[in-house]
Amino acid sequence: MQITEEASDKYEQTNTEDMSVTPALAAIANSENVQAGLPKNMVLDPGWFDGDRSKFEDWWRGIRLFLKSNRVIETDDRITAILARFRGGVVGIYAQRKLDKLDEELGTQDWDDFVKKLKTTFSNKTKAADAEWKIETFKQGKKNTANFIIKFEALAMKADTDELHAIFLLKKNVRHDIIKTILGYPPIAMLETLKEWKVAIISVG
Repeated sequence: MQITEEASDKYEQTNTEDMSVTPALAAIANSENVQAGLPKNMVLDPGWFDGDRSKFEDWWRGIRLFLKSNRVIETDDRITAILARFRGGVVGIYAQRKLDKLDEELGTQDWDDFVKKLKTTFSNKTKAADAEWKIETFKQGKKNTANFIIKFEALAMKADTDELHAIFLLKKNVRHDIIKTILGYPPIAMLETLKEWKVAIISVG
């Protein structure tokens, strides 16, 4: 991505203006927490994201926990809080362009679309490819069932595995006796969603 001098100047100006957004959001969130009887700063603000793809996964998990802890629910508010923490280089230009687009559009933004584009742009592609390979061959064997499911979920998230394929991999790689028991359920109790399969596997295992 080429960054023009004009774009960089525009970003620096906006970045200076946006530096007050994060403290302001935190102050509002803390006030709401106190009113709701929740502990102040229950989850720490993950701070700035500078575009380093090796840090994105941890930062993304931190910002999700922070927004959830501070009850930032509305999509536009969540997107604003995230973009306010983008600073420097390419990620700063990304934030500026997204803000310009938000100013031009009316109505509430699509959260799933925002997250998908964000992950596509900044996630570590090497880690994703590695996770895709690992989840295909990740068998339970003698692993504790609950521990296996936790690890499987982490790999599925990193590999961005869709639900149907995740169910296929669970049926293929979970211990045969567990799957055989579940498949023996009466037709009315047959499982359809990934969540149902995970709950059943842990219960039987």
